[in-house]
Amino acid sequence: MNERYKLSFKTSGMDNVELSIFNCGTQSCEAGHTWGPGARDHYLIHYILRGCGTYTVGGRTYRLGAGDIFLARPSQIISYRADDADPWEYYWVGFNGSSANKLILQLPFEEGRPVHHCQNAERIKDALYHIFLSRGASPRDEMLMVGYLYLFIAELMQEALDQEKRPANVSAQYVFNALKYIQFNYFHDISIDDIAKAVGISRSHLYRVFMNNIGQSPIDYLTGYRINEACYLLKTSQLSIAEIAVSVGFFDQFYFSRVFKKHKGVPPSKYLAVCCRADSPEKAPLKETGL
Repeated sequence: MNERYKLSFKTSGMDNVELSIFNCGTQSCEAGHTWGPGARDHYLIHYILRGCGTYTVGGRTYRLGAGDIFLARPSQIISYRADDADPWEYYWVGFNGSSANKLILQLPFEEGRPVHHCQNAERIKDALYHIFLSRGASPRDEMLMVGYLYLFIAELMQEALDQEKRPANVSAQYVFNALKYIQFNYFHDISIDDIAKAVGISRSHLYRVFMNNIGQSPIDYLTGYRINEACYLLKTSQLSIAEIAVSVGFFDQFYFSRVFKKHKGVPPSKYLAVCCRADSPEKAPLKETGL
């Protein structure tokens, strides 16, 4: 019998403007090993190397095996369990960022279909494993990890393109176009009506496709995007809070501070101090045997 193991790595920074890795790892599970029911605050993708198990989400249970991948979206209640007779071994990566939503829309997953069997399994597996091999706390390590994450996502995009019988997901395209519009216009005084007009649908239709595809309303997504951009500017620039507010589309500094505190738990004036404390935990990978 193979030795059971778990190797994982967790990063400390989660406010990367475009894409940020939350954690990654590989595990050979004990028979019946279970996670959940519970929810994550980021996207999480598992790739099954060998063995089998079940994944439960949205009231439905999927039985999966080698070459399958499964997606967990932020705030979804999920659970997964290794088989009793042939427990699975898998790689995983957790990530988030302002580009995460629009990238997920181009992968071979849909609302109600969170699993996929890979046709180009070796290339997907290699890209995913290289994320873990590149782990580390230095800026170079972080760039390597994010670079391999983009390669992994690119391979999954190809999987989606190769599905000839997959019907066009019109609502997902609307959301993708809306996210692009937000990315290039968030610093202007744009409204949800502006976004809907740019995409070519009504405000109410925009709300429905956002909720169906990413589980967030357009205004919540726009606000969150602006706040994450503000976090980046607080960390990397010498701008005043008033200047940062204007730079991310808030033209009332006091309203900006209230919204920022609601999202991050602290006002912008205290955000850097909290980040410095949060960035201090040990970053060494963990090895656990017999989990």
